[in-house]
Amino acid sequence: MESAVIIRYCEIHLKGKNRSFFEKLLQTNIENSLSGIKHTFKPMHSRYLIENFSEEDYPKIRERLHKIAGVHTFSRALVVPNDLERIIDAALEICKGKSGSFKVETNRADKTFSPNSVETSALVGGKILEKFEKNLKVSVKNADFTVNIDIREDGKTFVYSETEHGLSGMPVGSSGRGLLLISGGIDSPVAGFMMSKRGMKIDCIHFHSFPYTGEAAKEKVITLTKIIGEYNGGINLYVVPFTEIQEEIHKKCPEEYMITLMRRFMMRIAERLAISLGDQAIITGESLGQVASQTIESITSSNSVVKMPVLRPVIAFDKLDIIAIANKINTYETSILPYEDCCTVFLPKFPLIKPNLEKVVKNESNLDIDGLIEKAMSNIEKYSF
Repeated sequence: MESAVIIRYCEIHLKGKNRSFFEKLLQTNIENSLSGIKHTFKPMHSRYLIENFSEEDYPKIRERLHKIAGVHTFSRALVVPNDLERIIDAALEICKGKSGSFKVETNRADKTFSPNSVETSALVGGKILEKFEKNLKVSVKNADFTVNIDIREDGKTFVYSETEHGLSGMPVGSSGRGLLLISGGIDSPVAGFMMSKRGMKIDCIHFHSFPYTGEAAKEKVITLTKIIGEYNGGINLYVVPFTEIQEEIHKKCPEEYMITLMRRFMMRIAERLAISLGDQAIITGESLGQVASQTIESITSSNSVVKMPVLRPVIAFDKLDIIAIANKINTYETSILPYEDCCTVFLPKFPLIKPNLEKVVKNESNLDIDGLIEKAMSNIEKYSF
C-alpha cells in the first residue's frame, strides 16, 4: 500500500482574494524544506500532498514539516483506489495495534462513488469491529481515535487516523523582513522564532566584545542562529565588533549609564545595517521590567535613536513563558551555556532603571558617536546558514 502526507493550513483561509499568494509561498517553503528528499509534491484544494517518498525518509519529512511556519496540521495516510474493498483493507491496516474506542468519518468528494459517506463509514466500521472485536469498540461522541476516509475525485482515497500539529502561523516571507538583535541569552532566539512564525524573514545581528567575550561565546550565538534558521528557511548572521564602543563609554561616561548608552549604540547600528539589507524592522527579545534595560524608560531611551519600527514579540511574557518556548524550539540548553555576552562587560553595580532622556543625551555627547559606529560597521563579519 502506498502512503502520502496530507498537509493543511489554517490562517491562510482568511486571506480572501490574496489567498493564492500565501498558498504559493507556503508551497515554495515546503518544497525548499524538502530539498534533498526524493518525493513528489502536489497542491490540492486547501491542502498539499507529498507522495512517492521512501519509508526511510519519512522521519526527515516529519521533522522538517514541524519547522515550517504556515503548516497547521499534517497526516500520514495510506493511499488506495476508490474501491470499497481496498478502502476496508487500508482501514484495517490503520487499526492494527490500536485499542480503545473509535469512529469512522468519510468525506466523499467523488459523488459517483457508492455507497454514500454515511454508509461507507458504517460498512468500514463494521469490518473493523469484526476484525478487532477484542481490542476496539465504537464511540461516536468520545472516540479515542478516528479513522478518516477521504474519497477524492481523481480516483484516489486517503485513509488515516493520526494528525500532527505544526507551527501554524503564516509562511515565512509573507510579512516582510526584520533584523533580530541576538545576544546568546534565552529571550532573543525565542523572539526570532516568534517572528518567523508570523511570516517574517529575518537576519540576525550580534555584538561581540573580544577579548572580553571569547570565541566560545560567538560559537554559542552561531549555534542559536542556526537553530532559528531552521524555522526561517535559512538565515544570515552579522557579528559586530563592540569592544571599542564599550571601552569609550566606560572611559568617558558615568558607570550607571553604561547599559543605557550601549543599548542606544546597538539600536543605531542595527538600524543602519537593517536599512542596508532591506529589512523593515528591528526585533528584540526584551520583556518589560525583566532587567534594568527593559523598563519603559529604558525602552523609550533606546527607541528614541531610531525611526524604524521596533518589534518586541516577548514584551509581555514572563521568564517561564519564554523558557517554555525555548525548550520547545531546542534553544534553551544552548542559551544557558556559561559564556558571557557583551552586556556583561563593564556591568555597573547599580545600572539606571529609569534613565532621564535629557541626561542620557548629555552624557552621550562625550562620545564620537558616528565615528565609533562607522568603525564598528566597517569590520562586520557575515555568516550564512
